[in-house]
Amino acid sequence: MSPEFQIHGHQSPRGGGVGGASQSKESPENMDSSIDLGEAVLPPNPAAKNPNKLTLVPLIFLIYFEVAGGPYGAEPAVQAAGALYALLGFLIFPFVWSIPESLVTAELATSIPGNGGFVLWADRAFGPFCGSLMGTWKFLSGVINSAAFPVLCADYLARVEPSVASGTPRYATVAGMNLALSFLNYTGLTIVGYTAVALGLASLAPFVLMMAMAVPRLRPARWLTRGRGNDWRLFFNTLFWNLNFWDNASTMAGEVESPERTFPTALLSAGLMTSLGYLLPLMAGTGAVDAPQDAWGNGFFADIAGSIAGRWLKYWIEVGAVLSAIGLYEAQLSSSAFQLLGMANLRLLPRIFASRAKWFLTPWAGILTSSLITLAISFMSFNDIINSANFLYSLGMLMEFAAFLWLRKKEPNLKRPYRVPMRLPGLVLLCLVPSAFLIFVMAIASWKVLAICAGLTALGIAVYYMMAVCKSRGCLTFIDEEETNGEIGTGDA
Repeated sequence: MSPEFQIHGHQSPRGGGVGGASQSKESPENMDSSIDLGEAVLPPNPAAKNPNKLTLVPLIFLIYFEVAGGPYGAEPAVQAAGALYALLGFLIFPFVWSIPESLVTAELATSIPGNGGFVLWADRAFGPFCGSLMGTWKFLSGVINSAAFPVLCADYLARVEPSVASGTPRYATVAGMNLALSFLNYTGLTIVGYTAVALGLASLAPFVLMMAMAVPRLRPARWLTRGRGNDWRLFFNTLFWNLNFWDNASTMAGEVESPERTFPTALLSAGLMTSLGYLLPLMAGTGAVDAPQDAWGNGFFADIAGSIAGRWLKYWIEVGAVLSAIGLYEAQLSSSAFQLLGMANLRLLPRIFASRAKWFLTPWAGILTSSLITLAISFMSFNDIINSANFLYSLGMLMEFAAFLWLRKKEPNLKRPYRVPMRLPGLVLLCLVPSAFLIFVMAIASWKVLAICAGLTALGIAVYYMMAVCKSRGCLTFIDEEETNGEIGTGDA
């Protein structure tokens, strides 16, 4: 995924135990147990009795789409700094950023494996206020990220049907893609998981062919080309944007079969797929084609494929970009919806967000809310807002690293099926380097991004206190504390 695009234009993108402090309970008279929309408000975790849980292979591809979805969007790294630095970036950055984030995710997701993921971890470490704030930062960064993908589909359709490029046809296409992809998400996480497998294989296949056909043309000396007039902000934003969100699948941990075994293996496998999926196509493209640095914009892989194999492979990669965008949207929407469900289980949001569809057991309120916000953002031009997504995500990751270290110190006897094999000083060093990079990403943000993120953070704080008032006055219905008991993974021995 690329951090530089415009939605309106035609650029393609890329404290205590669980629940914290004691909270008031609603009386039985205030508990609304049904919704007259063909939906059922079920117990907080009916997935515990759901036989259709996510298994290893679908989870691998969901994590893969949370992070990457293919090499699409890696091209601006070459444009920003040349072939050598782009290759070094995608070779080194996974060790600096992706591996530490994956290790932290693997330990926490297996120790506290309920729906909501990082919200549960922050809540357990620092209490409900931090849990809610974490939810705000990660949810907003996720839905902003999702807004790019239906637009990408519309941009590629416009190459076939020019009328889709602007005006009412474009708006209708973007809205239709949001509606169709949201309905697919509604049909169940298992279906979404196996759809991700199919989409992943189909979108990666043309790159395998491109790499094979590029071998006779490779000139290794081209890999040593350094850029001129390098744009380091674009370079680091591109690396960060294409290699983050490793923890997003943790919000669905309650839907995973044997998460204590499945999550570490899935993260490792997805990590290898992602790293090789960026590095090898970049080596093939930069080594086989002598293209000027400024040509490496979004979508240039299709042009490379066309020059190597012909127009048929160029078109296949363009179709693959649409398939990848669909997989990215589905994975992110699932993560956002189950995050809201987890927050409702923690009584940070009203009970309706814990409700599930009667037939598919999907969190329909979370899907609907996430889809509507994503649809609204899809019609905006927002380079600054996309950079705000990076800023909000960085804030959330800093809190996540802090929660990881604090839980190691605060709860050394917490049952950890997977445990990062380091003592606390080593863990501090493990988190220090990626934390320094997060601070760097935030430091280079513009004043507009700072203002947007300050406003959104203030909004999240206001929502937390508004929910507290609603609980105390009974004007909204929340899950009973007894219902959450045993439903959220605690990791206690």
